[in-house]
Amino acid sequence: MKTNESKQYHTPVMLDEVVWLLNPRPGGIYIDCTLGSAGHSLSLLELKGTQIQIIGIDKDKDAILAAKEKLVPFTEVVTFIHGNFSKLKDIMGSIGIPHADGILFDLGVSGFQLDKTERGFSYMKDGPLDMRMGQEGDLCAKDLVNNLSGKEIAEILKTYGEERWAARIARFIVERRIKEPIVTTGQLVDVIKAAIPAGARRTGPHPARRTFQALRIAVNHELDNLRTGLNQAINLLRTGGRLVVISYHSLEDRIVKTTFLNESRLKKQGSLKILTKKPLIPCKEEIISNPRSRSAKLRAAEKF
Repeated sequence: MKTNESKQYHTPVMLDEVVWLLNPRPGGIYIDCTLGSAGHSLSLLELKGTQIQIIGIDKDKDAILAAKEKLVPFTEVVTFIHGNFSKLKDIMGSIGIPHADGILFDLGVSGFQLDKTERGFSYMKDGPLDMRMGQEGDLCAKDLVNNLSGKEIAEILKTYGEERWAARIARFIVERRIKEPIVTTGQLVDVIKAAIPAGARRTGPHPARRTFQALRIAVNHELDNLRTGLNQAINLLRTGGRLVVISYHSLEDRIVKTTFLNESRLKKQGSLKILTKKPLIPCKEEIISNPRSRSAKLRAAEKF
């Protein structure tokens, strides 16, 4: 990836909207559940300085190290946690903080991870077929592709990637792995391109996009983790606290929308008031300057 593209990927998505909706206040505690390269957290700190406290969580050890470098001027008010936001309640309990004034989830794979060929997230680069967001996980994409049955692979691609050609791609994967194991992203991309008819490959996104998304979600249990993390986040919010979530595909957004709606219908103390009747999307200028933002949807709610 070219240098200028790499910088684009490290640009935080809908930064102004996130800061505006979280509305950081002096004395407040704010949790960045997907710290990544710390762009959102940095903006909150630049706005309020040491008047606020940030808890930064990420599954990726490399991301934590990079964020620590970026946030050096604010080290005294930032707590860095290597962990999974599905364990949010335990994480906050371990550091003795029972409540937060704002919580952010910026979902999906980060530009920090996409840029690293050895992590295996990108279908644009040839690297190991890994896709683990946390390096300590046992299961990687290579294991799914080479060990699951064709039916199981097709189900993953259909359910998590909404891939029209799921069954055909799965069949081609099974046929190819008989000849040799599929161990790199480049090998998998070749199989996908061979499986999808030429006419279908001429329009729309990259032909491997949906398959890579599906495998990544399966490897990292992303949707289950999101459901769990959202529910724990709601419980951790103080009255008046705000929850902001940026999603990048319909499966994530559907979970966020449903969770917010269900909570808002309770109409009792401790439930949510939805702040975004419709999800916010990036403006044209942001999409041009930061292509990663093109599929982003932001939803926000306040606890009352």
